[in-house]
Amino acid sequence: MDAEIERCEFIHAHEEIVNKVNSEMPDDEILYDLAELFKIFGDSTRIKILYVLFESEMCVCDIAQLLNMTQSAISHQLRALKQSKLVKYRREGKTVFYSLADGHVRTILGQGMEHVAE
Repeated sequence: MDAEIERCEFIHAHEEIVNKVNSEMPDDEILYDLAELFKIFGDSTRIKILYVLFESEMCVCDIAQLLNMTQSAISHQLRALKQSKLVKYRREGKTVFYSLADGHVRTILGQGMEHVAE
């Protein structure tokens, strides 16, 4: 692409637009947290686990069997997903069942799938 086309036509900034966007800009801490959330989605194993939980609540043993991985590996990834508040768990006797934390996680995954399917 021609370098001239990429340049702004004006030497000055569009102050009203810059000020409006600046007033709506979240704090750096919020943006950092958002970036950290998206990092969690950057691992294909975690995405597989989230997709499994999108379909059904499951225990570590079932997830490990389904994904052909060790229970230790699944537990490690579930820990990261819990810390990021993307999954929750409940106990039933000695068994722990995992599920997506809330509808927001379901929406993120669903929209991501729609996007990649386009």
